[in-house]
Formats: sequence, structure tokens, C-alpha cells
Amino acid sequence: MTRRSMSKRAAVVTVTTVLALGTLGTVAATAGPQHDAKPSKKQIAALFDGWNAALQTGDPKKVANRYAPDAVLLPTVSNEIRTDRAEIVDYFEHFLPNKPVAKKVETYINVLDSNSAIDAGAYDITLTDPKTGEKRVVEARYTYEYEKRGGKWLIVNHHSSVMPEG
Repeated sequence: MTRRSMSKRAAVVTVTTVLALGTLGTVAATAGPQHDAKPSKKQIAALFDGWNAALQTGDPKKVANRYAPDAVLLPTVSNEIRTDRAEIVDYFEHFLPNKPVAKKVETYINVLDSNSAIDAGAYDITLTDPKTGEKRVVEARYTYEYEKRGGKWLIVNHHSSVMPEG
């Protein structure tokens, strides 16, 4: 082999090695827990089901556990905006005796990234009067903003209001 062909071969091997290492570095940089895949819309929809199931327990603290410590709740049947755990627990202490059961009527889910999503739409909330047992349905619109914190999906913003034309 001539000196010139050896030099060309060394250059090709060097370029190939650099390209291969660069590709491996890119793969390594994008792999791992810091780059989790986006959740599916079905996974985000299931967060509502978990919230609704928490309502069925009748335990305001279990419902509040679905919210981040710094969450904001603009509730359906209260004029007070709730901005911390104690206020959210207080709301559900007064709301849960009505045995609420929520059923989505229309939903739009937007997965923003691997750690945040928004679920907005309309739901019917069936309430039972604790004294008479009479049921009534409240038609409402909602927005849930979720964030994944410490590996757990939590509600960071929840707005629910009675339909204005209902």
C-alpha cells in the first residue's frame, strides 16, 4: 500500500469513527427518564376517571390528593377561588355530602409534552340532596390542567362552571 492510499484510508476511518460516535452521543443524549414519551390522550382521560372515583369515596382529603399543593380550583358550586390544599379540602367537605358523580359529555385533550396536558369540555354532575335524596343534574363545562410532578400526575388548575345557557 502506498503512503498516499494509507493516508486516505486513515482519513476515511477517522471520519467514520467521528460520525459513529456523534450518532451514539445524540442517541445517549435523548435517551433516559428526562425525555419520557408523551402520554396518550387515553392516559390523560383516565386521570379524570381517577378524580371521579375519588369523589365516590366521600373523603375530601382523597380528592384533594389529586391536586398539586399549589393548585388553583375554580369550583362549580362556590364563588371562592381555592388556592391551597386546606381550601380545596374545605370545598370538598361541603361538596361531597351531595354524592357527586361526574360524567363527561364532551372532551378535548391536548397533550402538551411528556409532563403536562389539558383536558377541557363539558360534563354532567349528578348531585343527590343529602336530606331528601332528590337527584339533580348540573350541566357544567370544565378545564383540568395536569402536570407530572415527582412521577405522579396532579391537577394544577381546575375550572368548572355551570353552563350559562343550561
